[in-house]
Amino acid sequence: MSDSPRALGAPVVRREGRDKVTGTALYAAEHTAPGCLYGWIVPATVASGRVTAIRTADALAVPGVHTVLTQDNAPRLKEPDDPILAVLQDDRVPHRGWPVALVLAESLESARAGAEAVHVEYASTGHDVVLTGDHPGLYTPEEANGGFPALRERGDAMRAFDAAPVRVDATYTLRGLHNHPMEPHASTARWADGHLTVHDSSQGSSAVRESLATALGLDPERITVVSEHVGGGFGSKGTPRPQAVLAAMAARHTGLPVQLAVPRRYMPAIVGHRAPTLQRVRLGADRDGVLSSVSHEIVTHTSRIKEFVEQAAVPARIMYASPHSRTEHRVAALDVPSPSWMRAPGEASGMYALESAMDELANALGLDPVELRLRNEPQTEPDSGRPFSSRNLAACLNEGARRFGWHDRDPQPATREDGPWLLGTGVASATYPVMVSKSAAFAQAAPDGSYRVGVNATDIGTGARTVLAQIAASVLDTPQENVTIDIGCSDLPAGPVAGGSSGTASWGSAVHKAATALVRRREERTGPLPPEGVTVTADTGEETARESPYARHAFGAHFAEVAVDSLTGEVRVRRMLGVFAAGRILNSRTARSQFIGGMVMGLGMALTEGSTMDPAFGDFTERDLASYHVPSCADVPDIQAHWIDEDDPHLNPMGSKGIGEIGIVGTAAAIGNAVRHATGARVRELPLTPDKLLPYLP
Repeated sequence: MSDSPRALGAPVVRREGRDKVTGTALYAAEHTAPGCLYGWIVPATVASGRVTAIRTADALAVPGVHTVLTQDNAPRLKEPDDPILAVLQDDRVPHRGWPVALVLAESLESARAGAEAVHVEYASTGHDVVLTGDHPGLYTPEEANGGFPALRERGDAMRAFDAAPVRVDATYTLRGLHNHPMEPHASTARWADGHLTVHDSSQGSSAVRESLATALGLDPERITVVSEHVGGGFGSKGTPRPQAVLAAMAARHTGLPVQLAVPRRYMPAIVGHRAPTLQRVRLGADRDGVLSSVSHEIVTHTSRIKEFVEQAAVPARIMYASPHSRTEHRVAALDVPSPSWMRAPGEASGMYALESAMDELANALGLDPVELRLRNEPQTEPDSGRPFSSRNLAACLNEGARRFGWHDRDPQPATREDGPWLLGTGVASATYPVMVSKSAAFAQAAPDGSYRVGVNATDIGTGARTVLAQIAASVLDTPQENVTIDIGCSDLPAGPVAGGSSGTASWGSAVHKAATALVRRREERTGPLPPEGVTVTADTGEETARESPYARHAFGAHFAEVAVDSLTGEVRVRRMLGVFAAGRILNSRTARSQFIGGMVMGLGMALTEGSTMDPAFGDFTERDLASYHVPSCADVPDIQAHWIDEDDPHLNPMGSKGIGEIGIVGTAAAIGNAVRHATGARVRELPLTPDKLLPYLP
């Protein structure tokens, strides 16, 4: 692989890095216009019911408080395209933490003090926030998130399971998880001459503009949404959130710019979460480990106002060959905040259960877990029967085993010790679908030989600016420093959200197409360029409308070594290794960062992260970074990410697959499998905290 700055794959340093570390990169809550008011949300303190009275006199008496918006005086909205955006429109309280008022003041401190002085009275009704496997409200929806059928069956999975000589039947529990990006959700809104401009912390400003236009009853051309720099999102900023609507409403009501940042402890109730899941996995196999039956059943929750069903059973439909399969999602609507996307929705939670069950099957067979997976490689995608565009899971497993020293391990559990520490190793597979959406872009050649490329992409810390410049430069045959990239504004050619590991493929395809057309345009010209240059616009509507005849997925393999303190139950990850097959890697530096970031997030899922609903008060008990624990650098002493060189011509002009999410998929299972190998105990509930392990330790 060439390290030339013109070569795709070169480890080019991200363009905005210096701006971020020097503080010149401005985020949504840093665009503070003169006369700006600051907002503070008043959250509901009951889990279900309605507001009967709101008294604002004491709040308005706080020095600096300008206005208090409530259901009585807030601007009226049209019906939003997402019910979570219908804020301050009526007296309903669908869950604890729902915004019931917004205080606007001349300083953030005054806004917070004013919010504390608002008095709200409620008519509370009984609430139900606890998910159980036998909840009477469980039902099977038509679809899970992503448009996947909630129920899929091939053959007769239950009969095949009953007839299998070797069986695993286990239930795995995953508690609620929160995205917690470093930058909280924030919006700054201002109106000028009938035009609304919103700086929003979002993974897609085009989507925010469309939602604001619908809610406010405006022509989208009268709205500009800017998301130039975003401090992480992990899915929680993938759809418009209430703070953008509240800021726009408040700015319209007061006639002044309004800035609203969601306090971190409010985020779990307002911006989504990964819903808890109860997952029953049943695997049937012959004595050689060949699967005959795969069954994966999911129980999860959604809110009363919006159905969102974590598609956790979907990965089991495509991972391993089996003539019989049954995958089902069931959901209960509870008095909880609306769940939403969180990094690798469906795959992260579902593959934890499936890959844990595969490890249990390997143990029951006395078979190496890597070998078990290799024996169940499908020739075509089991769910659709389509050929894979490429499937290099076996190469990832074999290369990972070689690099990790997997085959040197003693397969017997609870046999390795280092003082009080019990040592173990584990493996798990990973997968994530290849997705691409319609996008548009322009490419402009200037008379001085420089280029400008524009697309409404969003860089959420992934290095999108840099990779898009590399894509354009490779087509234009110019150094990437010669290409200026414009992104992060809804006035640019429309692009999809940065989510689903589809951003680079979607935006990059449009950039590639526009740059290719610009090259042709220049070749057709004679003489110098005009002073304004030459501009070409292209979109990928035709390409993305065609359904691929191939099943397109990225794959990977995770290996982990852990040490479990036999006295305290503490788990320490000593080393992690991931090997991935994700098409052509477009920037080796930013790709490795993405893989490792996902793996660290998977470590948190395995060992530290988890949130429960308080049955009495109806809210999340772990809702800030003091109680919801994310990994630190000290938790990951040795982590490596590598990839297989994969040439897949059936993807996009760059030959790339998404990499933002596959790093988290499988990590938790690999760590859990390593803990089982270290201790001999299988704990089927995450996170693997000491209290869960201590009863099984000598």
